[in-house]
Amino acid sequence: MARLSEKIGYGFGDMSSSMFWKIFSYYLPIFYSNIYGLSLADTAILLLVTRIWDAVSDPMMGILADRTRTRWGKYRPYLLWMALPFSLCGVLLFTTPEWGTTGKLVWAYVTYILMMTVYTAINVPYGAMLGVVTAESDEKTIFSSFRMFFAYGGSFIALFSWEPLCRFFKVSTGSDTLSWQYAMLVIAAVCLLIFLLCFGLTREHIKSVSTASVGKDFRSLLANVPWWLLIGAALCSNLFNTVRGATAAYFFKDYIGDGIFLSLGDLSFLFYAGLFLGVGEVSNMVGVVLAVPLSHTYGKKSTYIATMVGLAVLSVLFFFLPTNATGFWLMLLLQVVISIGTGIVSPLIWSMYADVSDYAELKDGTASTGLIFSSSSMAQKFGGAFGGAAVMWILAAFGYDTAAGATQSAEALRGLNLLMSWIPAAVAVVSIGVVYFYPLTKERVAHINEELRAVRRT
Repeated sequence: MARLSEKIGYGFGDMSSSMFWKIFSYYLPIFYSNIYGLSLADTAILLLVTRIWDAVSDPMMGILADRTRTRWGKYRPYLLWMALPFSLCGVLLFTTPEWGTTGKLVWAYVTYILMMTVYTAINVPYGAMLGVVTAESDEKTIFSSFRMFFAYGGSFIALFSWEPLCRFFKVSTGSDTLSWQYAMLVIAAVCLLIFLLCFGLTREHIKSVSTASVGKDFRSLLANVPWWLLIGAALCSNLFNTVRGATAAYFFKDYIGDGIFLSLGDLSFLFYAGLFLGVGEVSNMVGVVLAVPLSHTYGKKSTYIATMVGLAVLSVLFFFLPTNATGFWLMLLLQVVISIGTGIVSPLIWSMYADVSDYAELKDGTASTGLIFSSSSMAQKFGGAFGGAAVMWILAAFGYDTAAGATQSAEALRGLNLLMSWIPAAVAVVSIGVVYFYPLTKERVAHINEELRAVRRT
């Protein structure tokens, strides 16, 4: 049984990653189109191309990590080696050079590709650690829940503070571009410290050695049916989150508007995208807590499917909410409930990857934990890539105007509402269909774990 400090330490890793990832997913599109000065079309292609490269690089990092040998283990040392480059690249990403359109586009591609490459180098080994911190399937779910609980906590801190930080530095510098750069500098410093804490508190307890060739590892992976199905599920779940999250800043700017206050007794508070997204992150944490008892009782597959059904229904309801005080409160309520659902799903996905890794080890004798977990990171990034690009393309198709102070057409506003409702609902339905065929039920996973224990003793 792993110590509590190790579970907390493991959670710190995704706390740091998620602070960056949520800002990239939710605020980088509007930064590029409204602050940096790229067109919607250029932004869409940039988000797609760079994240596809990032996703393709994940398996390479997984193979490298599987074959790393140090006194700290084979995955954990990357937390130490890559923490500083991770933070520095984040600051460069939100730096706006005083160049022409072509020069700025080149800078955007270079810094984004660099950032995502470093993100891969630290996040893939971190994810793979779940396969070696414990041998028990249920305890892997607990580790995964700590991971997602801290991840959503970090996301809440980043999202809730991002717009206030930008406003603070805008006042002190008088510059939109500098305000975003300095805000990221603050977030990056915090992330550096948290990754170092993750390295210091965690340990690798399972000593798995990959004796198979790279070719055999890949052949095993490509023949792994549960892996393919889980890739589809992870892609859909990340697409669901990214579409809603990347739309939120546009939705609040143009569909709801600035200066909206909600009253709670004698207290009034500003209803803005950061609050909406931040409340969602706190609600995600509630879902993470629920994931352990629900999956223990009903199994990971059944819990996933039931939750995604709920997310599809709730997303459709969002479309019909009015833009008045009652509607705004209902939007916040639906955001809470939807985010609880996504909080349940997230740790299940990571824990299911650990089960897939065990399945592969028993079936083919390949200890390719890093390669398998890199696929989860790959699915996350493909979901983010297509989600972010799709938002840009859909906004352009509905005639969204990026000019400062532009009044959006009724068609553009309708597109924003669809991006927050029917479109993510459709993604959730596809995810349900994929996971329905996932074969690693609760009973089968228990049998795999029992057989693996016998194999590892020999």
